Amino acid sequence: MKTFLLTGSARGLGRSIATSVLEAGHQLIATARDPDQLADLVDRHASRILPVALDVTDGEAAQLAVKAGVERFGRIDVVINNAGFGIVGSVEDMPMSAIRAQLETNFLGSVNVIKAALPVLRGQGAGHIIQVSSIGARIATPGAAAYYASKWALAGFIESLALEIRPLGIHVTAIEPGGMRTDFADDSSLTIIPGSAAYAATSGATAQMMKSPDYLASTTDPARIAALILKVAGLEDPPLRLLAGSGTHDYGTAADGMRAKEDARWKWLSAFAD
Repeated sequence: MKTFLLTGSARGLGRSIATSVLEAGHQLIATARDPDQLADLVDRHASRILPVALDVTDGEAAQLAVKAGVERFGRIDVVINNAGFGIVGSVEDMPMSAIRAQLETNFLGSVNVIKAALPVLRGQGAGHIIQVSSIGARIATPGAAAYYASKWALAGFIESLALEIRPLGIHVTAIEPGGMRTDFADDSSLTIIPGSAAYAATSGATAQMMKSPDYLASTTDPARIAALILKVAGLEDPPLRLLAGSGTHDYGTAADGMRAKEDARWKWLSAFAD
């Protein structure tokens, strides 16, 4: 039995992860903005779940959540950073406040939780940080610049972090799923910035696609992603980055391949800097 700390536990993928962790017999520090939404899980798994209120943008609150979890269960084996939201809109139309909010939650919120948990994991000489990222850490889509920027930032952060903590016995994995059948595209999780006519065919088309029934029909069951995350948490030597889903794997590796081709194409120009 392991002890997990999970952010964004109340809804969407987080709810699926929380359910999977508890049904597998593990202990869970389940953080959410409104922990009352976890009442049914508390009723079913009272001794193995600790609901904690947490806004991940509050670094001090993240430290208190970690402290409460250790006081209750004695240790933390797996930290799953899942909390986040999306913004769609052209860069020109998007206010700076929206871009800052995106990075504050998706990137710096994850950093807050990681920094709060690291002293505990380091003291144990063991642990696993699992970051829920996105296929958006490998590709580009019009209208998703702010959201994808938060995921690309996490990718660089995670890869550098891994070099620091692997010698301490701590693993880190970024899970990179595609679209899921959650409420991510609902108004409660996805903010669409009204755009000008100049971007109707680019960022505007992305916004329309994400609100269409066809988009939801093409997405993955979050329970499958939750099962994958639980599988990763049980590996002795887990991957650093993992594309979640066969289609997502094909899409992500194709994007990586196109980038490599572009590098090769322009190698002659790169040499001008020698």
